[in-house]
Amino acid sequence: MRDCRRALAALAVMALGMASAAAQDYPVKPITLIIPWPAGGSTDVVLRAVADAAGKQLGQPVIVENKAGGSGTIGPATMAAVAKPDGYTISQIPVTVFRLPLLQDTTWDPDKDFTYIIHLSGYVQGIVANADTPFRTWQDVVDYAKQNPGKVTYGSSGTGGSTHIGTEQIAAKSGIKLTHVPFKGNAEVNAAVAGGHTMLGAAGASSKPLADAGKVRFLNIWTAKRVAGLPDVPTLHDLGFGLTLESPFGIAGPKGLDPRIVAKLHDAFKKSLDDPAVVAAINRYDMTVNYLGPDDYAKFVKVVTAEEKATLETIGLGKKK
Repeated sequence: MRDCRRALAALAVMALGMASAAAQDYPVKPITLIIPWPAGGSTDVVLRAVADAAGKQLGQPVIVENKAGGSGTIGPATMAAVAKPDGYTISQIPVTVFRLPLLQDTTWDPDKDFTYIIHLSGYVQGIVANADTPFRTWQDVVDYAKQNPGKVTYGSSGTGGSTHIGTEQIAAKSGIKLTHVPFKGNAEVNAAVAGGHTMLGAAGASSKPLADAGKVRFLNIWTAKRVAGLPDVPTLHDLGFGLTLESPFGIAGPKGLDPRIVAKLHDAFKKSLDDPAVVAAINRYDMTVNYLGPDDYAKFVKVVTAEEKATLETIGLGKKK
């Protein structure tokens, strides 16, 4: 029995030594970054630039894998369920990862199933109207919707996503009902509103090229202040709603990630924020850098979750008990 215990102890020490060596040598092969949205949208463009810059810092390429669906939750949920905590599979974490468990039963727990690495930014969200509609201001939408309940359609990047919940908040404060049409990402939303399949689209700064081409017009944006790229578009504060809805996001790995690996990933991604290509991509979509390190990011998750719960209860979308 004593010999058996000694053998087990020796194996444990050996395993610990191997894990320590792996963390010390990390990374020795390419790293996969899951982007839980389709290719071509603002998140994809920005995070591809971030991945390229971070890979240069790490000495190994960071390869993007688009895994869309579930309003940005299928990718992170898949990582949490099957990825090894070795630092070679990480994912963007949109706010829907914290929100969806408040709406329905999920396979993941935001507090237990992820290792938070770095918080990066948020989005310039907003609502556009198809240029062929009579909507030139948000008040035009309100007036029409009150006379035609349920006839105003809008596209979002998915049920439970930030643009869905944000639009519902605005509609509730405006005293109107809109008809939601969910898509898999902003690229699909933009195609739908430009093609006249929906009257409105909630896709934020990614709609700017369509606005520049005269196919859509911005009715509002959801940032705290007006942005340089859309100086004439009113914020929700300008419109009297008192809301700032920027949909924060960061990067995380599966639970159990070695702190030394977390530190290496954090440092590489933080340095990537100063890369000229990343700065250009962020500026293209009028995003702002909202950096948080691993500990502060984990604390932020709890704050955001509490805020999301309160918001969902206010608009009547919380999970039924």
